[in-house]
Amino acid sequence: MNSIRLNNGTEMPVLGMGTYPLKGFKFARLVRKAVGLGYRSFDLASAYGNERWFGRVLRFCGERRNNLFITTKLSNRAQWVGDVRAAFQDSLKKLGIKYLDLYLMHWPVPDMYESSWKQMEVLYKEGLVRAIGVCNFHEHHLKKLLENCDVIPAINQIELHPLLSQMDLVMFCREKGIQVESYSPVARMHDKLIKNETLVSIADWHQKTVPQVIFKWDLQHGIVVIPKSSSPVRLKENISIFDFNLSDQEMKSIDLLNIDFRVRYDPDSCDFSKL
Repeated sequence: MNSIRLNNGTEMPVLGMGTYPLKGFKFARLVRKAVGLGYRSFDLASAYGNERWFGRVLRFCGERRNNLFITTKLSNRAQWVGDVRAAFQDSLKKLGIKYLDLYLMHWPVPDMYESSWKQMEVLYKEGLVRAIGVCNFHEHHLKKLLENCDVIPAINQIELHPLLSQMDLVMFCREKGIQVESYSPVARMHDKLIKNETLVSIADWHQKTVPQVIFKWDLQHGIVVIPKSSSPVRLKENISIFDFNLSDQEMKSIDLLNIDFRVRYDPDSCDFSKL
């Protein structure tokens, strides 16, 4: 699996397995299948309720812990409680591991995310987590955080796909040394994206699927991507993207598809109590 180097030197796979809303025995079987296919990065969250399930399968997945890149997230509820360490330790306990590769703040909860970040910095400085980052941060959230932080976020995980390319935010993150990671990279298979004529044409030319073309578009833009699938067939397809490249013209054609179309929540207008 190809990898990128984060701003603190940590190596992270460029493609991982998203896991929302997977849990239970089916999830456990999918994780074992994913490891067998070559996945080494797994994106979890306290709010997903799947940390304990992942911890169970981790013992029997046939891969050493230090060969895996495990991400989980600080929930909004934990931010309101105010004890980030307790939430972090609870995640470690459920996962059955001694350290995390990446700990992300799930949402920029107003009046809380700066103090939450300070507590995350302590965990990082203590060596309990290899890298820390954020999710769903707009540029103004990042600017406010960067004014007083000691540790620059390694990651900003955001909804990103050809219909919501967020290129201004991507460029800002790049300037600050923050790696962008794409979730919902196929917009939850929305017809507006999956049946787009430009993408279908490019996929046909390369004898690939539209999702494979989108993931390749992400990688060629230097964006980490974490597609989720509950299908073993799709898991294999998602990781089979390292045998072709998109031309400059194809990349530009996909770039032009942006219409600022969201399938998930906007952090400036969502109800954080429901996330």
